[in-house]
Amino acid sequence: MSRLVFARIQSSRTADDIVSQIEMLILEGVLRVGDQLPGERDLAVQFDVSRPILRSALKTLEAKGLLVARHGGGTFVADVIGEVFSKPVMDLISSHRKAAADYLEYRREIESIAAEYAARRATEDDRLLLQHIMDAMQHAYDTDDFKKEAELDVELHSTIGECAHNIILLHTLRSCYRLLADDVFYNRTLIYGFPGAREQLLHQHKAIFDAIMASDPVKARAAVRQHIDFIEQAQQEAARNSAWENTSRLRRSQRESDRT
Repeated sequence: MSRLVFARIQSSRTADDIVSQIEMLILEGVLRVGDQLPGERDLAVQFDVSRPILRSALKTLEAKGLLVARHGGGTFVADVIGEVFSKPVMDLISSHRKAAADYLEYRREIESIAAEYAARRATEDDRLLLQHIMDAMQHAYDTDDFKKEAELDVELHSTIGECAHNIILLHTLRSCYRLLADDVFYNRTLIYGFPGAREQLLHQHKAIFDAIMASDPVKARAAVRQHIDFIEQAQQEAARNSAWENTSRLRRSQRESDRT
């Protein structure tokens, strides 16, 4: 955890001031799920408060469910990404094809807004972070690391949501990408394995990235829509091919059994 994240508490130096600062860091996406806070001594120095005041603040944040302390292992940001649906509803939508189509329709619109805002609002630090992710994505592509490519896919889109600098949009997208990372609606690895898909996906991600870096909101929005349209088509073709393969396998198995 960077020493530059936490700011010295001014004037009153109360536990409430620390709570407020950490809450805002979580809300703005600076502190993310699973991030570990510095040790108590170091953190007290950064805030310039006594350790009893710091402990009180951390206990308050734990009680709110924002932090979790692991015995002997430090203090971490809790999993504060909201569950979009209850388990029964999740089971329903994961088994019905229309839900997958509606999910992509939702992503097409919400990510278009995020990319447009990012193109308008991204700071120099945002751009550096996006560049780092894009470089890692290119490396994963060059080394045929399908799994890493799929992970970076989520990371890129999530970071674009952060670059939009809209708190509600950020957390809405994080919930959306939780479903994506868990492959609730479709198997991303299957799509990445589709002939020619990896090259096209990389090209599309670069197009979104380039538009944001060029501060072009119109191109950023258009690039996202093209990207989601491709995913929708690839998902449909992958599902169709999988069905064909299954039918062929059953047909061959049946005919081989007839010959025995």
